[in-house]
Amino acid sequence: MDAASALAKQIERYRSMTGEQRLAIALELHEMACDVAREGIRRQHPDADAAEIERLLRRRLELVRSA
Repeated sequence: MDAASALAKQIERYRSMTGEQRLAIALELHEMACDVAREGIRRQHPDADAAEIERLLRRRLELVRSA
């Protein structure tokens, strides 16, 4: 299977899902992206506690939304 046919099949599967199912996938992907960002923040700020990491994550998200 090539990339174009794989993408077409993926889109077909998404279209067959309910809105609730698509939303669940989107929320999972968002949480995974936040987890990756948290790990990056931990590496940049090894002495930061959990609250500081969450504050820095929120700040990054706000910067992206305002861009």
